[in-house]
Amino acid sequence: MKHTAGILAAIVVAAVLPPLRAAGAKGEWIAYIGTYTRQKSKGIYAYQFAPSTGKLTPIGLVAETVNPSFLAVHPSGKFLYAANEISNFQGQQAGSLSAFAIDPATHQLKPLNVVSSKGSGPCHVAVDHTGKWLITANYNSGSVAVFPVHADGSLGEASSFVQHTGSSADANRQRGPHAHDITISADNRFVLVNDLGLDEILIYRLDTANGALTPNEPPFGKVAPGSGPRHFAFGKGGKFGYALNEMALTVTAFQYDAAKGSLTEVQTVPTLAEPFTGPKSGAEIAVHANGKFLYASNRGPNSISSFRIDGKTGKLTAVERTPTQGKTPRNFAIDPSGKYLFAANQDSDNVVVFHLDPGTGKLTPAGNTLDVGAPVCVVFAAEK
Repeated sequence: MKHTAGILAAIVVAAVLPPLRAAGAKGEWIAYIGTYTRQKSKGIYAYQFAPSTGKLTPIGLVAETVNPSFLAVHPSGKFLYAANEISNFQGQQAGSLSAFAIDPATHQLKPLNVVSSKGSGPCHVAVDHTGKWLITANYNSGSVAVFPVHADGSLGEASSFVQHTGSSADANRQRGPHAHDITISADNRFVLVNDLGLDEILIYRLDTANGALTPNEPPFGKVAPGSGPRHFAFGKGGKFGYALNEMALTVTAFQYDAAKGSLTEVQTVPTLAEPFTGPKSGAEIAVHANGKFLYASNRGPNSISSFRIDGKTGKLTAVERTPTQGKTPRNFAIDPSGKYLFAANQDSDNVVVFHLDPGTGKLTPAGNTLDVGAPVCVVFAAEK
């Protein structure tokens, strides 16, 4: 069955899979979809979703904002934040961050305020587990900033700012830093930032009293030169972590020392088993809540690769590769029930829903395709 959202439109991958927010009284969720606001999109769109039946009901455009390329839901479920991926905000070489209150009755997003992201091209946001701080990664300028979250959900001015420096092997894409995502450890002590331009996962200590970031010791984990780490996901329990390398189309598995906040590589595997000669790059990564399976999206091949996770070693074994029935799967999200996967195909203007078998890890089309312009992120909020 096919639903149309008109014009427009990733589960934010939980840092270390903290406990999911409880669903509403009906056991239903609202899927919010961020987009690139091109010809067919105006901002953030929403669908009502019932995991018990797989039914999706379109709500439509819930907020107009420019290029909300990544979204994050506050731990309370009352607020939503968007990274507006732009390079000029109020005459500055910076993007912006939008704060919204979620209307529990209509699911519309009420604008609260907009602040500068303090860098160009913000592409990822995450809220710490206390709900007091929002952290963003600015891709173009290669920086990270922290913002206080006020009691009403609005954002204050940046409390901390870190500018990355350096380069790596690829002269075209790695001449400078490109901070790409924010992952917060389960204990809320560390913030991990994949930097595509440096081939590093930088590790910061988070001061939750003052909203400050300071370099950890050791200050980063490394991937092979020219890999381009993009997104990161912790495994169940946080003993292992996984970096999706956009440029190399690989996943690097790390052992994570929670006491020290350090990463030690244990394995790197390709996301494609067979040769692919066309343009390709990795995009999104997620670990299933049961800790048994990992998923990674492949742009160019237009597919999602699934892996079985060895619970003792953290190593990955390929299971299958599933076409996303669209073009350029920039993001995907596993729904809170763990039974569905939403693949956001940016360049074919659709989100395709798959059944996910928690026992085998395999994906099969669920028969639901959402018509959304340039969808680039899917997150879930419990219906109140």
